[in-house]
Amino acid sequence: MMYLELKYSGPVDSWVKKHIIPTFKNPKVSRSKAVQLIKQFIGKDKPYLVSYVNQYDFIYLQKLFESQKIKNKPFFWMPIDFASILFGIGINPEAYFPKDKENFFKEIGIDTSKFKHTHYALDDARLLREVYLRMTKGTSKITKNL
Repeated sequence: MMYLELKYSGPVDSWVKKHIIPTFKNPKVSRSKAVQLIKQFIGKDKPYLVSYVNQYDFIYLQKLFESQKIKNKPFFWMPIDFASILFGIGINPEAYFPKDKENFFKEIGIDTSKFKHTHYALDDARLLREVYLRMTKGTSKITKNL
């Protein structure tokens, strides 16, 4: 897994100042350095982006690679929305949140106590990865009947 924090000097919303910026702990990298590091990390494959409500993630990834032609981007142009996958298999996408009383993490055998639940991007990505791997292996009650 790769995690980068970008240098940014523009305006910041007060909610972001209070809830997001305090979670930043790593050295900040420039946008051009981030593009270089992402390309190195991905390699020659063109993976799909899988994210929970992908519109947010994909918009900013596209913006980061804005100078690249579609064929030169290291990722496939069509992102996969995990919330839509959940909806398609009959799971309320809102039940993805660990604090939701109807969350399905216990059903698929994931202990969410090891993840922060405060919009910490790295933990959000780790949790999504764990859910995706668990569900695609077909080892949970939810996925056995698919």
